[in-house]
Amino acid sequence: MNTKSLILPLLFSYVAVFSQSGKIEPLKATSRTDNISAAWTDRVLFSGKASKPEGRNVLWYREPAKVWEEALPLGNGRLGAMVFGGVADERIQLNESSLWDGYSLDPNNPEGVRALPEVQRLIFENKNNEAVQLAEKKMMGIPKGVRPYQSLGELWFDTPHERADNYLRSLDLTTAIATIKYTFEGKEYVRENFVSAADGVMVVRFTSINGGKINASFTLRRQQDAECKKHSSESNTLLLKGRLPIKDTKGNTRGISFAAQVKAITDGGTIGFNGNIMSVAEANSLTLYVAGATDYPGLDNLGQTPLPGNPEQTCLEAINKASAKPYEMLRSAHIADHQAYFNRVALDLGPESALPTDEQLKEAKRTGQPNANLVETYFQFGRYLLIASSRPGTMPANLQGLWAWQMNPPWNADYHTNINLQMNYWPAEITNLAEMHLPLFDLCEALVPFGRRSAKVIYGARGWVVHHLTDAWGFSAPADGPQGVWPMGAAWLAQHPWEHYCHTLDRSFLAKRGYPLMKGAAEFILDFLVTAPEGTAFAGKLVTNPSYSPENAFILPNGERAVFTYGATMDLQIIHDLLTNCIEASKILGVDKNFRSRCTQALKQLAPTRISKETGRIMEWAEDYKEVEPHHRHTSHLFALHPGNQISVTGTPDLAEAARKTLIARGDDGTGWSLAWKINMWNRLHDGNHAYKLLSVLLGSKTLPNLFDTHPPFQIDGNFGATAAIAEMLIQSHVRTPDGGFELHLLPSLPSAIPEGSVKGLRARGGFEVDIDWKAGKLNHVSVRSDKGEKLHLRYGGKILTLETQKGQQFFLDEELKVKKRKRDSDQLLPMTNETSISF
Repeated sequence: MNTKSLILPLLFSYVAVFSQSGKIEPLKATSRTDNISAAWTDRVLFSGKASKPEGRNVLWYREPAKVWEEALPLGNGRLGAMVFGGVADERIQLNESSLWDGYSLDPNNPEGVRALPEVQRLIFENKNNEAVQLAEKKMMGIPKGVRPYQSLGELWFDTPHERADNYLRSLDLTTAIATIKYTFEGKEYVRENFVSAADGVMVVRFTSINGGKINASFTLRRQQDAECKKHSSESNTLLLKGRLPIKDTKGNTRGISFAAQVKAITDGGTIGFNGNIMSVAEANSLTLYVAGATDYPGLDNLGQTPLPGNPEQTCLEAINKASAKPYEMLRSAHIADHQAYFNRVALDLGPESALPTDEQLKEAKRTGQPNANLVETYFQFGRYLLIASSRPGTMPANLQGLWAWQMNPPWNADYHTNINLQMNYWPAEITNLAEMHLPLFDLCEALVPFGRRSAKVIYGARGWVVHHLTDAWGFSAPADGPQGVWPMGAAWLAQHPWEHYCHTLDRSFLAKRGYPLMKGAAEFILDFLVTAPEGTAFAGKLVTNPSYSPENAFILPNGERAVFTYGATMDLQIIHDLLTNCIEASKILGVDKNFRSRCTQALKQLAPTRISKETGRIMEWAEDYKEVEPHHRHTSHLFALHPGNQISVTGTPDLAEAARKTLIARGDDGTGWSLAWKINMWNRLHDGNHAYKLLSVLLGSKTLPNLFDTHPPFQIDGNFGATAAIAEMLIQSHVRTPDGGFELHLLPSLPSAIPEGSVKGLRARGGFEVDIDWKAGKLNHVSVRSDKGEKLHLRYGGKILTLETQKGQQFFLDEELKVKKRKRDSDQLLPMTNETSISF
């Protein structure tokens, strides 16, 4: 993924002026330019140093955010907010997960299927760049790209507080509440912010601990295509509404409509309006209720006649329902809903740091190694982000999760399917958030009819295909440029429903959702594969053509740079993974014997992963080409090591050693998400210290002050990839056993930097939940709960243990893997939660 320039929007701030009596004076609008690099200036003068807030997993700071990347993220999967934490001047940037520019269309070039044989001939005859030129003319989408995900708008407000003593800004990951505390003229003020999934609104609560009055002015802003005004029928309410202006080829406006509303309810005081500015004076407390909505038809209605939608009415109904409840009821329901997911996993890596989060990051950069508590917080922050950006029934997390402040964010904040979208969901199963995986399957199912059209029109194939990116409207054609002619997106996405099944053993899900997605992706692959002709490196073997190793280039023998080839290693490894999984799924379900036979035959003929005789490394392309960028950010040809399972230390030692050499050659730097991928790969090689070395680089140089990952700029996939990597330092379960089960490997890649700790609630393939405690770098004890009664294969170092289990049974074992206890739910064993006490 390549960096592109950022659009710098012109915004306006509003300054409230209060008289000594508290009467609201006319407000003065001040022009102001704010962008990703310019500071957001809060007029407040700070004094004093606040102490660390209570709580183990808390991000905290002693100043407000000065730029967007320092703001704190909140979300319920649909509505997102970035809280800056200002005192005199505050900014809360808002997102709604379905606010995408564009509309559903048919971008497939009908000349593609006629051009494909010629493209393939040129590549097999080593005329690679001629093939690129032809593909660009005949196979690219019309249009060649997608429209962006956009910001919903911003809630701006100010107060007359121009000094703040003992200021504290925090985000408690366990409650999903962002809090601002400070003292002004002897009065302590508190502002709580949360976005409730239970009630569908954002809530902002202003209080004073010791009698201070609340005075503030508010407005809603958006850079373009929207207007803010007082609501025509609702008191104490601001309304921002608009419509994206995109038109189709016939001149019809096709953009979606959207709205945001904010309602103020006070205890005491007065509320007034001056145009599009709402002001509160002398209130004892104030609660804001914020909602956002669009008329996006939904993933299950793409391409159909637009459904009637009224975003304004949707906002109004959500706010009226929420505001009828007491604040404490809203707060309690929000916390309970969040903790039902978040509290499933507890990680303890040692004593808490006394430093604010931003100072911990600076220390990690200075010393070259993060403290263990920062690693723990970063892990839980990744889980927090997935809960906040990918709830059942919402859109899946995009390149920026849920949070994007621009009208045209980097790479459109789209769904990049050549690593980034998939990486977003690597932590879903292992960190016990399987429900957060579901929006990805919703997107895949929505893409199927569009992907079928692309498969037929461009390749003359059955099944469904997605190329290197997609959007909220079902785009499935090649996009951007030659790098877009990479028809492996659906095949890679189809790994995810299989992983969901392997962790949950939900046979109903596999039959109804998982297997159909997998089979459709495999049907395309089986039609797309061709036999390499004589004279080529893979003569007589099945290969892909055209083929591309994202997003890399190589040097031909004649000195030219090229990107197209046949049988790139990543393609072959993805296909091996997909066909193997389809074969097993069809056996489990007892269906499709003929299809299973086709998959088996194709696997036998598929070109293999090879080791270079010259370098001893895994070859990236069919030929042992010289690399244009030896340290390229993509390590695509190691898909079989991670997230695949074809390469393992115990099963394929020669390939594992070649993978190790490949990683060393790629280097220990990279973009944020690239480092996250390589950390996972070093884990799979059981080199925890090398993995931790890269994690240290990630936290020291590729992590923003609010713990967001940066490419740069911000991309959320590195957060999710590194979260999964921290989990796989502690357990791995990808290696298959001879009887078809999974080997549960304990502490396979534990770094020496975290010699003591404990984790509860991690999930392993085969339907197991795991708690581990370790000391002095060695296992102390472990408990494993069996959901489905599958055979348990445990490995720790050189020790291997196999146990027969029953549904609901839990095993407690010591450092020698000797069973101390075994119980079942029927024996009234307490469920494994954060509060469960385990004694030996």
